[in-house]
Amino acid sequence: MNTNNFYIPQNISQVLLHACCAPCSSAIVEWLVQHDIEPVIFYFNPNIYPQEEYEIRKNESKRHAESLNLRWIDGDYDHQSWSAYISGLEAEPERGKRCEMCFRYRLLATANQANQQGISWFATTLASSRWKNLDQINAAGEWAASQFDNVHFWAQNWRKNGLQQRRNELLKEYNFYNQQYCGCEFSIRSM
Repeated sequence: MNTNNFYIPQNISQVLLHACCAPCSSAIVEWLVQHDIEPVIFYFNPNIYPQEEYEIRKNESKRHAESLNLRWIDGDYDHQSWSAYISGLEAEPERGKRCEMCFRYRLLATANQANQQGISWFATTLASSRWKNLDQINAAGEWAASQFDNVHFWAQNWRKNGLQQRRNELLKEYNFYNQQYCGCEFSIRSM
């Protein structure tokens, strides 16, 4: 796996990693650990629907973190608040304004959690999905970080340098549940 092209912030030893699911976080977590960066997993995905799907993904993320003895934080499930936040954008296409607002909602909570935990840097596994708009994710992360002093967003394209292939290998190795849609009820219709 060639990861020489990844930008690593200076003096980083720990990162709060917003995890959308275990498959997407697995190769990133492995890479972070290999580079002496301690990932603290933050599972915050109130967009996921239905709640049964949320619980499956949450349990897989927790199982993965526990298998590596990593700290894992449950961001709680409040689909109603998330729905209110994206209200009026339900008809937007995937990669549209609804997704942009969803990223802002989730990454603001991540930046807040980083601030509460005293962790200077946060990143997201959303940037590993080929189905997501990387510019939207990075803009949301930068905006969220700007809401707090001493919290920084680590904008990284986790899709390149073999991490996508490694993700697929780890998916089989851990026998992860692999979802077939992004998570919200609106992404189901685009399948």
